[in-house]
Amino acid sequence: MKKYQSGSLPSSRRKFLFESSSAAASIATGLAMANVAAAETKASSPRQPNENKMRYCLNTSTIQGEMIPIWEQVEIAKRAGYNGIEIWLRDVDKFEKDGGKRSDLKKHIADSGLTVESAIAFAAWIINDDEARKRGLEQAKREMQMVVDLGGKRIAAPPAGASNAGSPMISLDDAGLRYRDLLNVGAQIGCVPQIEVWGFSKNLSKLSQVLYVAAAAQHPDACILPDIYHLYKGGSEFEDIKFLAGNKIEVFHLNDYPDIPREKINDSDRVYPGDGIAPVTEVLRRVMATGFNGVLSLELFNRKYWEQDPNVVAAEGLRKMKAVIPT
Repeated sequence: MKKYQSGSLPSSRRKFLFESSSAAASIATGLAMANVAAAETKASSPRQPNENKMRYCLNTSTIQGEMIPIWEQVEIAKRAGYNGIEIWLRDVDKFEKDGGKRSDLKKHIADSGLTVESAIAFAAWIINDDEARKRGLEQAKREMQMVVDLGGKRIAAPPAGASNAGSPMISLDDAGLRYRDLLNVGAQIGCVPQIEVWGFSKNLSKLSQVLYVAAAAQHPDACILPDIYHLYKGGSEFEDIKFLAGNKIEVFHLNDYPDIPREKINDSDRVYPGDGIAPVTEVLRRVMATGFNGVLSLELFNRKYWEQDPNVVAAEGLRKMKAVIPT
């Protein structure tokens, strides 16, 4: 695979440094137009019901995986009928500290008929501090190797370390260069970091910003990890999904939310798809129209669900995911 080197962006692109998310939306739209046109052409013929065969994945935050050993998380996902699992690497760390072998866990996942579709970790790849960012890339390298060792090939790449109110605003051009560096690390390992929209973040809270950074990285592996809750929380418009090419979304975080203002809503308010006010089916219809035919991962943090039997929660989550698929 061709390796893309870090460096300064051409001066002609520096003029696109944004001071507001509305400006970012305008440029991101232009960057994505070619992909949109291709996707709309592809979608011009009538779509048959169930033409898209989605893969269903359980993000283990949904069952409070932190309190359940990862070996049992796999069993729960298998019993519920999921195709894959989105793991939290902190749980793999616990498994290994307790004497577990990574190779045994890989076999257990495969023997259960599951795949590791993605993983959650929080390497600080985007921050301004050069030394801290270097350490973040080293952390990301170790984490991506862990994913590959377990049979996976993707990892979430949120703007960790640059999210709270006290964080400095990072230019989107700089973020693009730093995402490229992360992608280069992933290319060496064989794991793709998916840049993630974080609605509560000081940086990359809007889809328009993430679109720009993915394009600014100028790397063939660049891709985006959308999330219905985060799109709402950050103030993105769901109709802007049309600016994404389906082949640039490998995993889509599926969830819903109740009628709570975006400035007050938080992660723990997420509910099963179809149980809130989000236009989930319409969002999926739009993303499928762009050519997406990938993985839907149920990611919830609802404390009421955590109090229930995780087997019941996992099974109910899968049932409700399937119920919102457009036909």
